[in-house]
Amino acid sequence: MGFKRICLIILDSLGVGELPDASLYGDEGANTLKHTSEALHGLKIPHLSDLGLLEVLSKAGAEKPTKGYFGRMKEKSRGKDTATGHWEMMGIILTTPLDVFLNGFPETLMKKWTEVTGYEFLGNKPASGTVIIEELGAEHIKTGKPIVYTSADSVFQIACHEKYFGLQKLHDLCALTRKFLIDSPHQIGRVIARPFEGEPGSFKRTGNRKDYALSPFSETALDKMMANHISTIGVGKIPSIYDYKGISKSLEAHNDDEAIDATIKALKEETQPGLIFTNLNDLDMIYGHRRNVIGYGKQIEYIDKRLSEILACLKDDDLLLISADHGNDPTYKGTDHTREFVPILAYSPKFKMSKSKRLKDRETFSDLGQTICDNFKIKPLTHGESFLSQLV
Repeated sequence: MGFKRICLIILDSLGVGELPDASLYGDEGANTLKHTSEALHGLKIPHLSDLGLLEVLSKAGAEKPTKGYFGRMKEKSRGKDTATGHWEMMGIILTTPLDVFLNGFPETLMKKWTEVTGYEFLGNKPASGTVIIEELGAEHIKTGKPIVYTSADSVFQIACHEKYFGLQKLHDLCALTRKFLIDSPHQIGRVIARPFEGEPGSFKRTGNRKDYALSPFSETALDKMMANHISTIGVGKIPSIYDYKGISKSLEAHNDDEAIDATIKALKEETQPGLIFTNLNDLDMIYGHRRNVIGYGKQIEYIDKRLSEILACLKDDDLLLISADHGNDPTYKGTDHTREFVPILAYSPKFKMSKSKRLKDRETFSDLGQTICDNFKIKPLTHGESFLSQLV
C-alpha cells in the first residue's frame, strides 16, 4: 500500500505519559493528555477520539473501535525541546543534547554578542516571555536595549517593541545573532524574535514571531524527498525548525487557526505527490508553558472541532498522521517541557476498520520519517523502522 500524499500534523507538546527515563529530566509522573483530561472532567474531542487518541492512554487495549491506527512513540534523542523532537522525526537522533542555560547565558558569550551586534541588553535569564516584557518592557522602550532571555529549552530569545524598536530591526538582530552563534562554542537550537506591542501595564506579544534555527546536522527525510523531486510543504514554524532545508514550499502561519487554514488550502490545491507537514503550536506556547490547564484542554477541543475540516479534505490515497514533539504537562511543576511518550495516529479514508488497531510502541520518533521514506520508495534513513506495512 502506498499513499499519494501524507499530511503530518504535530500537536505541539501533547505528550501521553512519562518516558522510562523521565526521572533523568525531573519529569516523573508527567502525562499531558491524561492530566488535562482529568482537569476538564473529560475532553470533548469526538474526531481525535475516533482516531484513537484517548485509547493511547489505555494499557488494556481499546475500549471502543477506532477509525484508524494508534500508538505511542519514544524519544531516543537526549533532550525534550522542539528542535530535538522534530529533527528526530525526520531521522536525526541527538546523542548530545543541545545547550540550555538555566542561569542565563555566560558573561563571555554576552560580551561578545554586544561587540558583534552593537547592543547592550536587558535580562539575560530564564523567564516567561509574557512576564519578562512586563518586567523590563518600559526600560526597553526608554533605553532601546533588547530584552534577552532563555528557558529550559535551547533557545536565545530577543524581545523588542514593534513600534519603539522596530520589527524589521528585531528580525535583522536575530538573524545576526544566529550567524554569530554558529561560530560560538555553544549549540543553541533556535534564536527567536519575540516582538510585542502596547504600553507599560498592557504589553502583549504580537503574531510576528520569527525563528532562526540551527541547521540539522545531517540529512533528513525532507532532504531525501527533495532530492527525489517529491513535494515537501512546511506549514507554520516547520520550515524554520529545519532551517528551511528540505522544504520545497513554506506556508506562513502565526497561530493554530492560520496553520489549519493553510493545511486545508494545501490539501485542496496541492495535487502532486508529497508531504504536507504542519505544526500547531498554541498548545505549547500559549497554554503549556503558562501552566494553564483549562486553556490547554479547551484548545485541544478547538483543534478537534477544526479537524473535521481537514478530514473532509482527505482523498482515498491520502494518509493523515498526527503526533507530537514532546510533552508540556500544564499541571506539572515549573514551566518546562516534560519528557513523555507522544501519540501516533494514522488514518486514511481507504481504511476499512472492523476493530481497533494498536501499533506497538515505536522505539524512536524516526519511525515517522522512515515510514514516509518507505511510502515514497526512497532510500531509507539510518534510524527508525517503517510501520507502513502495518497500515493494511
